[in-house]
Amino acid sequence: MSCFVRKPFILHTEVTRFGRKLAKMSNQVRLRLLPGARCLFDEPVQVKVAGLRPKQVVTMRATSTDEKGVVFSSTATYRADNSGDIDLIREASLSGSYVGVEPMGLLWSMRPNVLHKRFQKTNSLNPYVVKFSVHEEEGRMLAEATNQRYLMGDGVSRVPVKEGNIRGVLFTPPGEGPFPAVLDLYTFGAGLSEKRAALLASRGFVVLAVALYGYDDLPKNIEEVGSRGVGVLSISKSGDLALSVASYLAGVQAVVSINGCSANAALPLHYKKRQLLPALKFDINKVISTESGAVITKYAMHDPLTEKNKATLVPIERAGGHFLFIASEDDLNWDSKAYMDEMVDRLKRHGKEKFESVSYPGAGHYLEPPYGPYCPSSFHGVVGRPVLWGGEPRSHAAAEVHLWRKIQQFFRTHLTCDTTQTKSRL
Repeated sequence: MSCFVRKPFILHTEVTRFGRKLAKMSNQVRLRLLPGARCLFDEPVQVKVAGLRPKQVVTMRATSTDEKGVVFSSTATYRADNSGDIDLIREASLSGSYVGVEPMGLLWSMRPNVLHKRFQKTNSLNPYVVKFSVHEEEGRMLAEATNQRYLMGDGVSRVPVKEGNIRGVLFTPPGEGPFPAVLDLYTFGAGLSEKRAALLASRGFVVLAVALYGYDDLPKNIEEVGSRGVGVLSISKSGDLALSVASYLAGVQAVVSINGCSANAALPLHYKKRQLLPALKFDINKVISTESGAVITKYAMHDPLTEKNKATLVPIERAGGHFLFIASEDDLNWDSKAYMDEMVDRLKRHGKEKFESVSYPGAGHYLEPPYGPYCPSSFHGVVGRPVLWGGEPRSHAAAEVHLWRKIQQFFRTHLTCDTTQTKSRL
């Protein structure tokens, strides 16, 4: 009888001691974010783990919930070094959402818990919050840390703008200035996104972010609003609008067109109740369906170089400012690379030299400020269903890092800082 009683007692004692040992070990594990847990959205962080057993294999996780309540997450398996440390700057992920040495891989490899969702972070007032954690192979969490990634730097002011049919937000850096001025035109049907504008203001630009669509009282046809001595930042459909601003209005010094079309796409272009350009249409029958439920629209746009469509080409050869053309070579929305090559050839034929062009192999359509979740597919307002944007996650993430620096360098090089123009026109 005594023997029968002692065995479970001994077993219980051993389990208790083992549990205490595990708890003590997990309390010693530390997850650090350097240089700190708070940073700007476009800044990298160094993720380090200490206090593991030598060569211990653990799973790193990152999770975040966007403004629509969609949960995004990523995982990566790492092996600690002989000291029980893991540093994502030098250690390679063995498996998971990515493999290899990718210091920011846990951020850009995050995926939604439902198909065809794009991470929604449009309002600049609240930080983008990411929770990092370390787990044993069995799943128990050993340590965690929260990263708050802000869109607005200290001292940046945010002023909503509502004048006539214009809806936007003006961001101004701290200090007296003068500051280079940028007009940020976001993409078709997306309403107002403050991410790029707030981050550029945090880097020393005064930026007016404008919503082109998404408000019932905006005009059905697009009317351009010019500002003297400014730069224009655009992506996708807003790319041809930016090209038109530079071509028809004075005082535009620098234009960045990210995966834009060389022709006026989708809708006729009007200015002061006069049509400037007809619309380049698309053929819905050339949209390709996929098993995921998303479609490929790359081949649906009509060819702007055919005789009947040449009138839709934006006359960039008449512009006086500088251009930075960006093209993703794996863009599945439309053929950005072909559009860029056509514009470069046309400017060369007209003896124009104020342009740069950059193409990114393996990048998809939506190139945004770096370190956000890569988006392979999401709902397209014009098509009325999810579309594939293209790109390979690692290559796309690297392109975003390079492009974000390139944009800032381009604007600093080509924008003047006339205080009277900057403050009066924006």
